[in-house]
Amino acid sequence: MSDAQSIALSLISHTNAGKTTLARTLLAEDVGEVRDAAHVTATADRHTLVETADGDALLLWDTPGFGDSARLARRLAGSAHPLRAFLASSWDRLRDRPFWSTQQAVKNVRDEADVVLYLVNAAEKPQDAGYLEPEMQILEWIGKPVIALLNQTGPPRPSAEEAADVARWRDALGARTILRGVIALDAFARCWVQEATLLDAVARTLPAAKQQAFVRLAAAWERSRAAQFDASMAALAAPLAGAGGDREPVAEASFAESLRDVGRAVGLPLKGGGKSRSAAIDALAARLDAAIRASTDELIAIHRLEGRAADVVTARLAPQVVARAPIDEKKAAIVGGFVSGALSGLVADLASGGFTFGAGLVAGGVAGAVGAAGIARGVNLVRGTVGTTLRWSDAFIASLVPAAILRYLAVAHYGRGRGEWTEGEHPAFWRSVVMEAIEKRGGMPALAALRDAAGDSARDAGVWRSELAGLARDVLARLYPDAQMPRGADGALNQEPSRGRATPEDK
Repeated sequence: MSDAQSIALSLISHTNAGKTTLARTLLAEDVGEVRDAAHVTATADRHTLVETADGDALLLWDTPGFGDSARLARRLAGSAHPLRAFLASSWDRLRDRPFWSTQQAVKNVRDEADVVLYLVNAAEKPQDAGYLEPEMQILEWIGKPVIALLNQTGPPRPSAEEAADVARWRDALGARTILRGVIALDAFARCWVQEATLLDAVARTLPAAKQQAFVRLAAAWERSRAAQFDASMAALAAPLAGAGGDREPVAEASFAESLRDVGRAVGLPLKGGGKSRSAAIDALAARLDAAIRASTDELIAIHRLEGRAADVVTARLAPQVVARAPIDEKKAAIVGGFVSGALSGLVADLASGGFTFGAGLVAGGVAGAVGAAGIARGVNLVRGTVGTTLRWSDAFIASLVPAAILRYLAVAHYGRGRGEWTEGEHPAFWRSVVMEAIEKRGGMPALAALRDAAGDSARDAGVWRSELAGLARDVLARLYPDAQMPRGADGALNQEPSRGRATPEDK
């Protein structure tokens, strides 16, 4: 394309502030060298952040860190043309490494940058950052537009705390014509939504001649992120659909085991039995563990991270398993003998593992154990049930939804600069935000009702994917209220699932 252009961002900071670590996170590649030492990056290295089929390219330069900025600013302050004097000097790379590194960084910004991304260490107080004023003075001499990025902000925080941090650093940086924005963008814990905020700030900074090229580049970035988001939701939906339809048969209990089960059901302190049910629960749990691990591994790969998910270590979840069973004829006979007459609804529940016989079948009552066993056979025949199976309860399936969203947030915030993926504790406020979003979408009962919203596994996965996508969008909008949620070519990230519910804007 004849009007294809390159747009360059130069990443610059005081030495050892985390430029290369942030570059790795933005590029999703292990570029450069990362060590806890000054002046690790010796040269300015160019990388492609985004490109289009038309030939446009958004470039990211990782530059050497500023060295002794205060001494440099003092030396150049009296010069009529400080930048020219500085670049005309020949700094010895070995004898005066701080000055030499600063010179390389300044040359890159002067010669290559359309926009300067100036990284600061937000872990320190602005008043303690003695390098801040001289480095901003150097950037003013260069004259390129600057966007300040707050790095090393720590784990994700509520938006109000982050906004207060941004305001504090904006005040410290002062009212300068070159400063076009201050954004929190931590190399370890940024979310891709914050990258959209950065691109929006860059768009407002570029000259008119480069606006059309940047529009194409931003659209390419949005399509990539939309595809990543959709793939993530599909990965999260798979374990939900699988667990929702999973069933495990239970071996037929002996007469003695049935007697123990009924005795325990009516409060008798009987021991033993139950091995077949425990084995079935273990099988269900093992399949769920494997599915969640596979889903997390897929999420990690989708976000171009390294590492594998840890074992989910699902606890024994017997209370979360319900029986989908024919009425046990042995239990029915025993219960019938106990009551010596009519079967009540409560006794029928005990005999059938939670399913009542139904008023039509028990009308008038049946006397004796033989009569009770006969009713059990009738119900089995009506239902077409030939064996006992276990499945996860509706409440438990619903509880997997907030866990899935939290898992997504953890991976989506994990910067590649941190190295291989490792599971950590979620920030406490994340769970509150997720549960608030769920409540606004109908609460846990609405999630439990989704279990039977589709009739086959493929449709189940689609239902869960749609629900998770809507919920994830709501959560991201609450976590980053000032961010513009990106759209793909088809507007995928702004489409609400068609479940007949109001969007947050409608409420």
